[in-house]
Amino acid sequence: MAVAMVPSVAYAGGGNQGEAGAPQVKAGRQDKNLTVETKIQTTVNGAQETAKTGTLTPANSNWDPPACWYEPAYSPKQIQATVKAYRQIKVFGIGDAVGGVFDMYFKEGNPYKNYNLDKQGKGQFWAAAINEKRKDDPEANSCKRLPFWVPTGDTPKEPLAVSPKILAEYAYDELPVPSTEIEMAPEGTTKVNLPTWAWLDKAKFKKVSVTASIPGSGLSATTTAEPVSLSIDPGTKDAETYPASGECPIEDGKIGLPRAKGTPGDTQPPCGVRYLRSSGDGSYGLQATVVWKISWTSTTGEGGDLPEGEFGAEQQVKVEEIQSINR
Repeated sequence: MAVAMVPSVAYAGGGNQGEAGAPQVKAGRQDKNLTVETKIQTTVNGAQETAKTGTLTPANSNWDPPACWYEPAYSPKQIQATVKAYRQIKVFGIGDAVGGVFDMYFKEGNPYKNYNLDKQGKGQFWAAAINEKRKDDPEANSCKRLPFWVPTGDTPKEPLAVSPKILAEYAYDELPVPSTEIEMAPEGTTKVNLPTWAWLDKAKFKKVSVTASIPGSGLSATTTAEPVSLSIDPGTKDAETYPASGECPIEDGKIGLPRAKGTPGDTQPPCGVRYLRSSGDGSYGLQATVVWKISWTSTTGEGGDLPEGEFGAEQQVKVEEIQSINR
């Protein structure tokens, strides 16, 4: 996938997006297609600023946030200036070759004449935008249409045209969820056959949402992640989990419980693990993964659920044999 960038362009007059006082257009080229850097803006609500964060992996391995879509991009003047900028690239004649292809499409009636300059302020050319996080995905090549004209107020009949749902799916990729390093008792080193309690700081595990919007379009969607359970993988078959499924539910906003002082050592925790064999000179890699329920709403009233997301981390647990003393 060849991608080339040309200078940003913005112009006075006209009152359309990209004109004076509006964001600049950052044009690009994917093979023989003219693309645009997305104008989608995101706002995070509910994130803990002090918490280490990561991004979710969809639990459904057959689903990913969108790799590309079409969005309002260029006014007629901006298309004209962008093609002119390409013609200024003199390396190996690339500028004239690419500019010629674009002029045929936008200027010479195949299908547009004179860049639609007579329609300045009455609509925009919609162009392909590539999700920067997924630019190497094969699906990033799915948006192959050259920029197409959409009159102001019209909705393009294009399945990949940006919509509230696409904005919600884009926001999914931007959700900052807290790290899943669990607290344990005993901490760091435990004993064979000794129940080890596990829990997560409930202050970190609250709902978090991201709102994605395109300025000036009226389109906006909010995607919300809510923690639902903690999954524990002890890192060895020689272990038992509490509960037996290894899935610790969230109850009253808490995941597991700290072990209270004075609790008998053989007390089974609501969430935890019991190792049956020593880790020897090494340690076991305990994997803790939080599952998040994902939903979305939008300014159009549309909404629903998206695939659950997961975020996990591994931490090392040393397991020692219980030493007995014979007298």
